[in-house]
Amino acid sequence: MTTEARPPLNVRVLDSTVTSPPTVFDDPSLLPADHTTVAALRHRVEGADLAAPPVVLPDFHHKSRMELPSSVAVATIGTIRPDLTSSSVNCGMALIAVDSEVPDDRAVDTFMRAVRSRYPYPTQGTRELSRSEVIRAVRDGSEFSVERWGAPAEDLERIEEGGRLELQRYGGIERLQSELPGVAFQLARYRFGTVGPSNHFVELQRVEEILDPVRAAKLGVTEGQLTIQYHGGGGVFTGEIGRLFFRRKDYPRQLKAVNAALKPWFHLRSARSFAQLKARLSLYFTDGCAPLELAGDEGQRLMLATAAAMNYGFAFRTATYAALRKIAAESFGGATGRLVVDSPHNSIYEEPVDGATAVVHRHNSCRAFPAGMMTPGTTFADTGQAVLLPGTHRTSSYLAVAGDNAATSLYSACHGAGTVVQDLVTRGISDNDPLGRKTRRYRYDDGAPTDAYHFDDRGVDAALDVLVRNRLVQPVARMRPIAVLH
Repeated sequence: MTTEARPPLNVRVLDSTVTSPPTVFDDPSLLPADHTTVAALRHRVEGADLAAPPVVLPDFHHKSRMELPSSVAVATIGTIRPDLTSSSVNCGMALIAVDSEVPDDRAVDTFMRAVRSRYPYPTQGTRELSRSEVIRAVRDGSEFSVERWGAPAEDLERIEEGGRLELQRYGGIERLQSELPGVAFQLARYRFGTVGPSNHFVELQRVEEILDPVRAAKLGVTEGQLTIQYHGGGGVFTGEIGRLFFRRKDYPRQLKAVNAALKPWFHLRSARSFAQLKARLSLYFTDGCAPLELAGDEGQRLMLATAAAMNYGFAFRTATYAALRKIAAESFGGATGRLVVDSPHNSIYEEPVDGATAVVHRHNSCRAFPAGMMTPGTTFADTGQAVLLPGTHRTSSYLAVAGDNAATSLYSACHGAGTVVQDLVTRGISDNDPLGRKTRRYRYDDGAPTDAYHFDDRGVDAALDVLVRNRLVQPVARMRPIAVLH
């Protein structure tokens, strides 16, 4: 990836006959946003109280089981609309910088076996938490996992929102406990900190190139260094909460059974009047996702549940960080690791937009606040918020920071480039890596690892190029995978 000055790509506003059409960050000649998918986004937000035009980022695509396309951000003025993000908030990615050179195959095998042992799949039904610890995770977020698993407290500054949202502003943990059935907290004791297969992964990488030496030094990343990148969900509690409100397309069978009991208890038993009971039946037990007024009781209740789920997700991934850090130290000869960044890519926050406060919904896109919006005295207040742009296990990935034009994208960047990589390979624009590099690929069974030969980096570079040329991010380092568990 070269970083010489280039003119910005044209930011497109599609279909100007429609009120607040999406702002599209793409490359019409190489990565054009699909008009049908843009139309689906436009239809989803039609009539919404938009604070700004919706934002479309590179890697834009629509999964059939989701209400909204991926790689978008939507800001509303006075309503909260959970269908504008995932049904399970706080899925996210993190990067650990390890004080070690790249290990040999034997050490890699040791590390991957230890990760599989700590977080087996299928999970074995082990209760990781007590009920009181679930309450603490929901209330205190990453601060709970720092205390419980010994992650460094100084790393909280590398986690979005410090890994903790204040619940009291929406009614507090007391209200949540009084209304949410106890079984929801009991179920959240299981599968805490897991990674699992699918698009979630644990990847060992080598830092191949430093693109911004000053910021790289402040973030603790050096050329030749070993890094661990991982993609993990928010855990059981986030899945429960995300499907208690409204009927979602993404509705696994096991959660349907659980919510058949949870939803009536949560919504109907706690109703304080017949009118409220009738309203909740209409809102949550029919098809669709109606917007809720942020200032109203139902909106505050939804924000409370969402913030609690975000906190549990922060605690979940911080516990994973603590475990991976320890396993790396044991596998690679005592080397320790430091968190570079932990970044959710499914979230709902109250944030500044054009000088006012709005509700910003991100779906498979990550927040990118410039330095001036970060907490004074923190690393990100010097560098800007760190942003990860993973490719795939067959391409490079990038570490970047928020750019000085991030406001134009609602302070958002795409959370990956996997779809772009595959699209360019399919179209014959990207090909095999000319150097024949490969990734050692591990699965969750006991089979021997296999080799996955790399592609060139045209796909991930194309996605990054759109972000860089529009000054949404500034690249800091490029990492290449050497092994992955997924």
